[in-house]
Amino acid sequence: MALIHGLATHAAGAQLLPYKYDPGNLQPDEVEIKISHCGVCHSDIHLINHDWGISQFPFIPGHEIIGVITEAGSNVPGLRAGQRVGVGWQCNSCGHCEWCRQGDEHLCPQSQPTCVGRNGGFADAIRVNWRFAIPVPDALESENAAPLLCGGITVFSPLRKLGVSPVSRVGVIGIGGLGHMALQFARAFGAEVTAFSTSEDKEAEARSLGAHHFVNTRDGAAIRKVANSLDVILSTVNADQDWPAYIAALRPKGQFVFLGVPPKPVTIAAFPLIAGERVISGSPTGSPRDLHEMLDVAARHNVKAMTERFQMANANDALDKVKKNKVRYRAVLVN
Repeated sequence: MALIHGLATHAAGAQLLPYKYDPGNLQPDEVEIKISHCGVCHSDIHLINHDWGISQFPFIPGHEIIGVITEAGSNVPGLRAGQRVGVGWQCNSCGHCEWCRQGDEHLCPQSQPTCVGRNGGFADAIRVNWRFAIPVPDALESENAAPLLCGGITVFSPLRKLGVSPVSRVGVIGIGGLGHMALQFARAFGAEVTAFSTSEDKEAEARSLGAHHFVNTRDGAAIRKVANSLDVILSTVNADQDWPAYIAALRPKGQFVFLGVPPKPVTIAAFPLIAGERVISGSPTGSPRDLHEMLDVAARHNVKAMTERFQMANANDALDKVKKNKVRYRAVLVN
């Protein structure tokens, strides 16, 4: 059995070092994938630093994977050697709970993350359950598509589930790793799109990505001008904001969705929610069904991540730039 070679961290916050492991025998429901590209997500940094208390060392990070199937188990239907596939945050689920039965495998209590308690995609190969190896449309370039497998599905999923359409007015807070893809998907759904950012110099880029309007969030008057105007707001930032101002920007029955995690607890008055039937929610990644749909939409509407390429051997350099927010907007490792 060939060893899998990758880059692993051996302790919380430590640099990645060359590491190899024996994956054992290929299981009947698994595929082995030769990795060509793997995105660098902020979640990888949290796992390396053991911020969430769920990391097990040594481990190989990485969960925005694209590669080619080299071997398929005996019970794998519909996938073949030589086929290009993508793998996101999740690589398995129980397959029989109520959430799996209704196509929400990402909510399965036994959900298996791709790089938690096992080795991920900063490597030359990986094995996953076949249901979580998603065929990648030919129209998508692997480098630009890799970040869609986590970042892309995170913003696509709530837009899809909330029924965003050409009659919708959508706001996106933060024009970064998630936000720049959210603008593209919201525009692909036909919505009228408003970008919110503290960086005034991002206005032209935000408009090129699909925004019809741009609001500088350092300007309180500008935020007040959009009061009662939006049906959906996606918050992609991990920073504290003037949350009541954003709730005020929602129309009746509007929905505010947290995708990023602010450092402080969020305090919102109940009355604006009650009076306008407004809703606050959160959204994680998405199911295999959602990933199939998302990649198809991305291929047909030319949605792609803006990327900076690094050789896999230089993963530490990529992580360092991501930590310092110097990548615009997603780092991708290439084998």
